Amino acid sequence: MKILTVVGARPQFVKAATVSRVIRSTEELTEILVHTGQHYDANMSQVFFTEMQIPQPDYHLGIGGTSHGAMTGRMLEKIEDVILQEKPDVLLVYGDTNSTLAGALAAVKLHIPVAHVEAGLRSFNMKMPEEVNRVLTDQISRWLFCPTETAVKNLQNEKIAERTQALISNVGDVMYDAVLFYRKIAKPTDKISSLIDKLSGNFYLATVHRAENTDDPVRFGNIMAALNTIAETTPVVLPLHPRTRKLLGSDYRSQVRLIEPVGYFDMITLLSHCQGVFTDSGGLQKEAFFFHKPCVTLRDETEWVELVEHGVNILAGSSRATIIGAEKLIIQEHKNYSNPLYGDGSAAQKIITCLMEGF
Repeated sequence: MKILTVVGARPQFVKAATVSRVIRSTEELTEILVHTGQHYDANMSQVFFTEMQIPQPDYHLGIGGTSHGAMTGRMLEKIEDVILQEKPDVLLVYGDTNSTLAGALAAVKLHIPVAHVEAGLRSFNMKMPEEVNRVLTDQISRWLFCPTETAVKNLQNEKIAERTQALISNVGDVMYDAVLFYRKIAKPTDKISSLIDKLSGNFYLATVHRAENTDDPVRFGNIMAALNTIAETTPVVLPLHPRTRKLLGSDYRSQVRLIEPVGYFDMITLLSHCQGVFTDSGGLQKEAFFFHKPCVTLRDETEWVELVEHGVNILAGSSRATIIGAEKLIIQEHKNYSNPLYGDGSAAQKIITCLMEGF
């Protein structure tokens, strides 16, 4: 069986690393890896392939840095060319990016079955580009690999399987697979090791990159003001997404420790040493849970509702007062991380087993 895998953004590199390892250890399978170029910065792309030992892409499309429509359209055209050339049996996509939707659309129009890893997630906010991407991809996929029971229930409520005969499976979360595997071998860069030593574990880790925050000057200003206030008493380390750095400008002055984007090993090292996390990232919310760190989510809703329900994640939105108040709560309250919300760490193997049995 030939599997064509489409990736394009940082979280997808992490997810693909776990599944690709299983594919390449299975004699009956061949993988063709396509990198759309959605994340083209070296610190957000190449470093992941290098340190996570992901095979270099067979195709690098070099598409990024444009509007949603232009990016998705160009990806669709180029991925279609690759499909026609490679003639895969299955096209595999991850998550909810423009690369995800473009890959799925290109495949289904050429009658190639689609496997969607991280299916069934819903924020129920169709203003989010990610929500549009994931909903549409679920509608046209043959295999829907869910990370949680909540995701399964979302698909059942939408009656997708009844309409499309899609195969729905709760396999667990491939990002949990990645943490279990790479935490044993992760070696941070000297720069991050030095920063952690200097802070002695007394710091928060923050990320801000979603368009709903960075494209709204009021939301973005409130979030940065809150992080600045928190940083007056507890250091806040913020790896800067290129879009975020551009918004802040070169003359921006802050109490927050602004650093360049980091690779996966540096990120999980920061996670393992921090006191807590402030983020608008979907993946980092889960990674905080995997490392038993409380999380404040800088959004009005989250796909990972289990984390909120179990009290390890606080939805703070962009309110300065709410974010600052949430910081006090995550320090004061004891959190329980014992519930296996995201499977047993064998999601990648379950995905490949399902594909081989169901083909």
